Amino acid sequence: MRKYEGAFILLSNLEEDVRNAEIEKMQSIITERQGTVEKVNEWGHRRLAYEIDKKREGYYVFIEFTAGADAVDEIDRICKISDNFIRHMITVEEEK
Repeated sequence: MRKYEGAFILLSNLEEDVRNAEIEKMQSIITERQGTVEKVNEWGHRRLAYEIDKKREGYYVFIEFTAGADAVDEIDRICKISDNFIRHMITVEEEK
């Protein structure tokens, strides 16, 4: 298991319960595959650095977690097929 940080940008016009369900879905994918969620940091609504699909704002969420590669692959798959995510990126945290 490795440590990861996931950065997710959701649509800014999502209702709060839909947004929370998407965040909860990411966390459940991690925990169902014997991973642990260490920290969820919601930055909230922010202006995008550049326009993406005619959208100028997004809702930023960062999740720090420990999991196996299968959890990362599943999160990546779900984010690609969901219309609620504008962008996502998962990075491996370096050992110190």
